[in-house]
Amino acid sequence: MYSGKWYQVKDAMKPQDFFDKHQVFTYEEFVSAVESKGKRTRDAILTYYVKTGRLLNIRRGLYAAVPSGMFPEKRPVDHYLIGSKLTNDAILAYHTALELHGKAYSVRENVTYLTGKRSRLLSFQGCIFKAVSFPRVLKEKHLENFGVTRIERVGVDVRVTGHERTLVDVLNRPDLAGGWEEIWRSLESVEFFDLDRVVEYALLLDNSTTAAKVGFYLEQHRKTLMVSKNHLDKLRSIRPRMPHYMVRNGRKSGRLMKEWNLVVPVQIIERSWEEIR
Repeated sequence: MYSGKWYQVKDAMKPQDFFDKHQVFTYEEFVSAVESKGKRTRDAILTYYVKTGRLLNIRRGLYAAVPSGMFPEKRPVDHYLIGSKLTNDAILAYHTALELHGKAYSVRENVTYLTGKRSRLLSFQGCIFKAVSFPRVLKEKHLENFGVTRIERVGVDVRVTGHERTLVDVLNRPDLAGGWEEIWRSLESVEFFDLDRVVEYALLLDNSTTAAKVGFYLEQHRKTLMVSKNHLDKLRSIRPRMPHYMVRNGRKSGRLMKEWNLVVPVQIIERSWEEIR
């Protein structure tokens, strides 16, 4: 058992100093920054500080530091920072990306991240952390990082999908974005999109239904987003040959938008949520 004694090594960072600078950290980050006399000693150090309340063990290999004098159970940990460290390739996405960009219409008690690794569902401090696999076509083309940017979160750069990729992603997977009203209200709060980038990513996914949904959204917002005919023509070129439902699972009734071969829920066309005041 670790006694609290620290072995001095030249140029080593002491555990307490490391904890002061890292709100959330992985075991690997701890090992690379803090020298010790071996794995057993490092493990004993972490176990000791978890037992004393200086650290919270979020899950195996992931820790949160607790400021001195604060009770561990009262230590709120930044959920976005946790999500960004659940795997070494994690990218915050879908509704979580909208939140992190400050564009979500409402805040949800979950965090969604993209990863190429297996990662189990995690519940921590009332938040659910859900892993979603990268789209197959992105993995095949090694373009998992297409349209990804970084946002500083409590001094740490967090990887998150940018506005353009997020627009396409939430239309592709509305189940991960809170539903149509949430998607429309959130996206409409974004003042500017690089439309060439939006179209490029939509075509990259090589999904006719997704391309049609993106085309329909852009056409609905043609004036406000300054959408050109060229943008719409590129998306229209791969639209479904036969009518597809905008909601792939469930096939809810709607109206056929012939230009896109897309059956769109009446709720979206009539913007029924605006009638509720």
